[in-house]
Amino acid sequence: MRPQHFLGLLFIAALYWMYLLYKPFLLSIMIASLLAISTANIQQALEKNIGSSMGAAFVSSLLLAILFFAPLGYFLTELTIWLNSIDPRKVEQFYTHLQAWVDDLPPLLEAIKPRLETALEEMSIGNFTANALLVAGKIGSYSASFVKNALLVIIFYFFAQYNGKKIVDYLKRVIQLPRHDTALLGFEISSVMSVVFYSIIATAVFEGALFGIAVSFMGYNGLLFGIMYGFASLLPIIGGALMWIPFMLFELSRGNTGSAIFIALYSIIVISVIADTFIKPLIIRYINDHLIQTEAKMNELLIFFAIIAGLGTFGFWGMILGPAITAFFLALLKLIEKQPLEEKEPILDSDVMR
Repeated sequence: MRPQHFLGLLFIAALYWMYLLYKPFLLSIMIASLLAISTANIQQALEKNIGSSMGAAFVSSLLLAILFFAPLGYFLTELTIWLNSIDPRKVEQFYTHLQAWVDDLPPLLEAIKPRLETALEEMSIGNFTANALLVAGKIGSYSASFVKNALLVIIFYFFAQYNGKKIVDYLKRVIQLPRHDTALLGFEISSVMSVVFYSIIATAVFEGALFGIAVSFMGYNGLLFGIMYGFASLLPIIGGALMWIPFMLFELSRGNTGSAIFIALYSIIVISVIADTFIKPLIIRYINDHLIQTEAKMNELLIFFAIIAGLGTFGFWGMILGPAITAFFLALLKLIEKQPLEEKEPILDSDVMR
């Protein structure tokens, strides 16, 4: 056996055992690496101002925890507490109000009355309460798992930012691709991930704040429901409706028709039309021009489908993994396209006769 073949077998065996060893942490490492790639420009700016790569990595990790993980952790904690403190009498009262509202539907909504009546018949108060407690237990276990995963992501993110340059230089030497090819791969993935990451933050903060301010004037916890709307808005098309439709139905069940109409019109006109359609693209364009500063573009429709596919395949983290996998694949296609075609030997007539 040649030494190169033996070395290759050893490498495959070592790679397999490394996979088994780090399998529980692979998703956290992948997410942390992609987040580090997305915010590499922030890390560079912090290093210039602070003068220390470790200090810059610590600050960027703290910002990530505050902006991304703290709101979601707060939401899961508050939701778990609320579900565990549900009063069955309030559930019964809500069910009664909802049934009365369905019985006295306005003429405009008469077409959906049979479906609502069927849904109420299938939904009993006991089942509703039991399901609420079951959901509370699942959310509680998910909250604990999320806190653990978030802590791992932040730790890996810190080391990825602190040792990012060394890791990239080492991978370039190991992969042994031409310098312009590795630069193209890194440039494409970094640009797309930066666009996706900043778009996620801008969408969640901007639209969540608009919804939170509105419901706070209605007597609700504006911070909690603003965070909920912010994360729901990450789901294209239907995200916002998952928040304002239950609010509208709840207000209708309490007899607050004016509040129900207000939250519906406000969500559709102010958030969905004005903010999401006109203002958000301007914010994202400003961020891209001043933070990312790159001419590399990935089709917005392709990013949309990549996020949808990622959410369906990987869950919450799919909004990051989906675009990253798609960007990596497209970058590979560009490399293959630039490879010179193999020169084919001319086919002689004598060869054809054979």
